[in-house]
Amino acid sequence: MSTVFLNGTYMPVEEAKISPLDRGFLFGDGIYEVIPSYFGQMVGFEGHINRMNDGLKAIGIELNWSENQWHRLCEELSNKNGAGPLGIYLHVSRGADNKRFHAFPKHIEPTVFAMAFEIPIPKQPDLATVGKGYALTSTEDLRWQRCQIKSTALLGNVLHFQQGYEAGSHEVLLYNRQHELTEASASNIFIVKDGVIATSVQDNQILPGITRRLVIDILTEHGALTVEERTITLNEVRNADEIWITSSSKEIAPVTLLDGSPVGDGKVGPVWLKAATLYSKYKFNY
Repeated sequence: MSTVFLNGTYMPVEEAKISPLDRGFLFGDGIYEVIPSYFGQMVGFEGHINRMNDGLKAIGIELNWSENQWHRLCEELSNKNGAGPLGIYLHVSRGADNKRFHAFPKHIEPTVFAMAFEIPIPKQPDLATVGKGYALTSTEDLRWQRCQIKSTALLGNVLHFQQGYEAGSHEVLLYNRQHELTEASASNIFIVKDGVIATSVQDNQILPGITRRLVIDILTEHGALTVEERTITLNEVRNADEIWITSSSKEIAPVTLLDGSPVGDGKVGPVWLKAATLYSKYKFNY
């Protein structure tokens, strides 16, 4: 039985109750984060909380929690759930009104919910044991135009992910109408060509991924690797030597198949090995 946090109280998950009039339930009107925590040590905590605060501000939810309050909540939730390898899920909705109405209601309290769930311990990067890599399907990005907001309204992402799942893929690579790379349904994307690493420029088409940011910073500071943030065409993606997907749960995952065709030589590449090794070494420093 896991312990969750709801509006100031820790309780068994079976006892947690939220009003059906909560706007998070009715409209997906909220912001969320998932912070990886390994035996009490969190990865990218400050970045996650800053992104949450940016999201709350962007949609007009007022919640005056300090970074220390969030840190104490995450620590307590981790301890109450065994303090092992956990994903700490934080969720803030606008709260519950007494009716369903599209406009933002006044004088209601936000709903704050948090839970922990088990995540695998990342393996030490090794070309001999990493396996075949991920398989991706590509499709046009049909989500909304404010993907920089980590909204709880994830139906667009879910539909894209399901499309890939039904095709037997692990993820879906997305591109805009100009056939320019955006991201994946639940990950950011990096490509490698001739030793140069590139990822899409940060704008409203992609989520400002915390792992994405950590990868850029770590590789630049510790790996002497060239990382470009720029517009990437779909043709460049299809001709890349390596493709990676990054997220808090996947860290840096190599992709070896795109739309059924091999990426590069079809094997996990050496630049991925260097990047994943550096990320594993320095991820707790940020």
